[in-house]
Amino acid sequence: MTDSLDPTDWDAFRAEAHRLLDSSLDRLEDARNRPWQPVPQEVRAGYRLGDDEPGQTTAEIVDALQDRMMPYATGNTHPRFFGWVHGTGMAEGILSEMVAATMNANCGGRDHGMVYVEREVIDWTRRQMGFPEDTSGVLVTGTSQATVIALQAARVRALTHVRTTGQADDLNALADIAGDQGLWLHIDAAFGAWTRLAAAPYRQLTDGIGRADSMACDFHKWMAVPYDCGIVLIRNEAEHSAAFAARPAYLTGMDSGLAGGDPWFCDYGVDLSRGNRALKVWTAIKAHGTAKLGRTVTANCERAAQMGALVTAAPQMQLAAPVVSNLCVFTADTRLSPDAQSRLNMRISQDLQNAGVAVFSTTLAEIGGASVTCLRAAITNHRTTPEDVEIAIAAVARAAGHA
Repeated sequence: MTDSLDPTDWDAFRAEAHRLLDSSLDRLEDARNRPWQPVPQEVRAGYRLGDDEPGQTTAEIVDALQDRMMPYATGNTHPRFFGWVHGTGMAEGILSEMVAATMNANCGGRDHGMVYVEREVIDWTRRQMGFPEDTSGVLVTGTSQATVIALQAARVRALTHVRTTGQADDLNALADIAGDQGLWLHIDAAFGAWTRLAAAPYRQLTDGIGRADSMACDFHKWMAVPYDCGIVLIRNEAEHSAAFAARPAYLTGMDSGLAGGDPWFCDYGVDLSRGNRALKVWTAIKAHGTAKLGRTVTANCERAAQMGALVTAAPQMQLAAPVVSNLCVFTADTRLSPDAQSRLNMRISQDLQNAGVAVFSTTLAEIGGASVTCLRAAITNHRTTPEDVEIAIAAVARAAGHA
């Protein structure tokens, strides 16, 4: 597949990765001689991302990371960095971050090793703090976000909490309504936002998204950036900063030095301590370029259309809805009752997962006027080929007893 985001030459990539690893280790080993330094204007100019980034070689990316990124850190790895209670990190962090990026696990749920690791970390902390055994916990970005979560739990205990969900299709129509009624329009575009990079007709699915008051989406889904990394955009900067900016005296900004650099991102969200999420996004855009990233989005949508066509061609199967982007939802056998279809689809999903053949999730959808648990494919993988789709649907057919 010509537009896979994997390296075309793994040996060359391996050599460059070793070069960068050595540079990273050299920097930590020599941390005592690497204090904070301001970022020169010419270096900042090199950070710019154009709308039509062409993509760069791995060697160019490594050069940028080691020469224009690493030398201009916060400086908190230096032994005489005493400001703002910054952590120092450790050499083993390189090892864990390298493995974490390789696994690229979504630790929001499901059954995999990192879920058990997080539970152990939470339980160890619980014991050290003297909390009871039925204590729950979750790892977050920092104490700021942790406090918001705790406050929400307290709010739920004190108040009746009503939770709603919704979806939007015609964004321009919604923007018109919001404008007429004086409403704030927020778009939860978790992965769908990136159809803006795709070719027609998929790009048109998000026409009007730029009219929203705010929108949220993820880089760690369709953009293939390692977990976790999302973004929120808010149209009115003054309203955004007014909602969050509140600095105590020890965080007073200055005209120069390390306390310069206004605006600070802590003034635009709940996190005071923040990890480096932007670098992996910058690297992905620089490495592959805007056009190639867009082609992978388009290709995924084409694979979903291919899957939909295969389902439609199978007389026993049926789509729950037309395929319009990268989602394909279907039932494996409409000859069965709704309950029997649901049981079959759930069994197929589990059997194919356990066999290592394919992973379909499930969702409720209407088939023939009845609610049915259906198979759901959300294709966001740049490695997915037409053959992969054929193999998956053939496996569903076999598991349903059609072949």
